[in-house]
Amino acid sequence: MMKLNNQRGGISILGILFFGFTIILVLSYFNISIRVVVESPTTQDNINYVGGAGKSLWDDYLKQPALYFWNNILIPFFWRPFISNMERLRDGRLTDFQMNAPQINY
Repeated sequence: MMKLNNQRGGISILGILFFGFTIILVLSYFNISIRVVVESPTTQDNINYVGGAGKSLWDDYLKQPALYFWNNILIPFFWRPFISNMERLRDGRLTDFQMNAPQINY
């Protein structure tokens, strides 16, 4: 008899929900209030600091390369051909792949 092993690594949505529920139960067991922790001035200060640092990182270092990639690579080479092919499919015409595929004449 052949044994199939179809198990994949990773975690499911139910696993994430169960894990989150377990974390909440553990915090409750140790009398840690999530609301008090989130609303504390220290936590708010940390969130504001990380948010400001992230905005600075985006504005100073990542924005220009991301916009270049979006405008000069992603849009012309992927998005426009995708839209064009979807319009062709809608209209019942051949796609780029079908028009450029090698054909055998017999």
